[in-house]
Amino acid sequence: MALITKLPSSSSTITQFKTPQISNPNPKFSNSIQFTKTSCSASPFTEKHSIERYQRDKWVFKNELNQNPPENQSIFSTRDYEIALQLPELKNLLRVLREKREKGGNGEGGIGNVFLVGTGPGDPDLLTLKALKVIQKADLLLYDRLVSNDVLDLVGPDARLLYVGKTAGYHSRTQEEIHELLLSFAEVGANVVRLKGGDPLVFGRGGEEMDFLQQKGIQVKVIPGITAASGIAAELGVPLTHRGVANSVRFLTGHSRKGGADPLFVAGNAADPDSTLVVYMGLSTLPALVVKLIQHGLPSDTPAAAVERGTTPQQRIVLAELKDLADKITSEQFVSPTLIFIGKVVALSPLWPQSCTNESSCLIPQV
Repeated sequence: MALITKLPSSSSTITQFKTPQISNPNPKFSNSIQFTKTSCSASPFTEKHSIERYQRDKWVFKNELNQNPPENQSIFSTRDYEIALQLPELKNLLRVLREKREKGGNGEGGIGNVFLVGTGPGDPDLLTLKALKVIQKADLLLYDRLVSNDVLDLVGPDARLLYVGKTAGYHSRTQEEIHELLLSFAEVGANVVRLKGGDPLVFGRGGEEMDFLQQKGIQVKVIPGITAASGIAAELGVPLTHRGVANSVRFLTGHSRKGGADPLFVAGNAADPDSTLVVYMGLSTLPALVVKLIQHGLPSDTPAAAVERGTTPQQRIVLAELKDLADKITSEQFVSPTLIFIGKVVALSPLWPQSCTNESSCLIPQV
């Protein structure tokens, strides 16, 4: 049995509960192209201490939330303290599901299934029908930060949701703990759904989870999602490949397990003017990546785009030539998730003004 039994050290450290406030500046400077879908600034995703998260996951903080309603009181910021609070309810749910399995006589017993489900880049209309059917029948759903709140609103009323998201400097669960949670609940016969933004097998660590579970004898079913590259490119009107312009597309990650600038070694092979580059998780390393791409021969005036929170009502877009893109992203104070496109196909977007063809970048009005 893989039930997590190791209790982390508790801490009474708390932080004042606040709904996240994300700035949405729109300075009128002449060297940028900015397109904003709406003026709404609240995050469409699950921020680590957002009110949506604690309302959604209140069952796992049952005792604490009964005593300290989130709208008026403080909430727990320390990871270890959160997990210590969650464990009693998680163990109770495991017990209930185990008893159900042991008593079930009409096909209810046995090992459960784990579904790795891609939810797309954020727009709930991009969710597949197969994904919708699965998440509405789940017993427990473990969801990442980049599963949008609109998608989570579609989850069945009897399902239990548990946030396992990661942000820079804050992992609500380690990857190993996520593995053990999936295994523990599958072993007691639950239908467990692992929700991931985009596609679960594109920079989603779905392969690691699938490999771990299969080695433990758990059946894993993968339900693909529209990856951010495809969904956001469509939103931009950018063809990732285009005859005579780009004959290939390459997905890159802006960081690696070792952190720092490790992924930049790919620049030598990626600096191909006939390819389209899509950079995930690349905000922090983009300035260094741009320098290396140019050093390896990619023209500095290559069209490029950065899209923050693509396909959601909070989407923001900056278009600029490669050499200027990092500065524009900094000026606009873009935050994660931001997807970056580099390649001649970006200029095929209807958002790229023809008058900018021979300029580094230019301004289009906010709509």
